[in-house]
Parts: sequence; C-alpha cells; structure tokens
Amino acid sequence: MPRRTEPSPFSSKVGARIRELRLERNMSLPALGEASSISKGHLSNIEHGFAAITIETVDRIARALDIPPLYILAFPAEDERARIADALRKLPKGDWKKLRKEIEGRAAPAPKKRG
Repeated sequence: MPRRTEPSPFSSKVGARIRELRLERNMSLPALGEASSISKGHLSNIEHGFAAITIETVDRIARALDIPPLYILAFPAEDERARIADALRKLPKGDWKKLRKEIEGRAAPAPKKRG
C-alpha cells in the first residue's frame, strides 16, 4: 500500500489505537512486526496514519496482539458501545460467558401479552 505524505484522520485514529493496544501489552514495534509478519517500518507508518492498510493487515495485527479485530476499530473515547467493548476486553476470559448471558437476558424482548 502507498505511503501518504499527510496522515489520514481515520488512519491516524486506527494507528493510535494499534499503538495503544501494543503498548498496553508492553510489546515493542519490532516484536509486533515479527508476530504479524509486517515490517517495523510499515507498522510505524500505520501507527502514524501514513499507511493505507487493508482489512487483512488489521486482522494480522489483531492476531499478533491476541485480540479480535473489533478492538482495533473500536474507539472508547468516542462511543459508549466502544467503551463497553473495551471494558469487556479487559475482563478475565472466564467472566465473558456469564456477562454475555446477563446481557442477552436484559436484551430479550418482553413477552407478548395475551388479551
């Protein structure tokens, strides 16, 4: 993919999110590059919003970070649903099923009244 001369606003947000998730895991740029099979230079361009990336690249980075791609494209500072997704990401995996069942129970449609 070509390198931009000016960072794209959305690409910059995605790149900042990737950097945030990488640093949260105490992962260096070279380590992420090795785990994702993406060069350190290209990752740097991604993190700074200069590289146009494909969904396959997002998937490779997500796999290297051991997260679903959804978390790369969720911006918790901007959206309540993204905050919820980010909070879920931070929960121990053992709590996910219990929480899902609770949410599904709350989201279930109300029973129809028979008249």
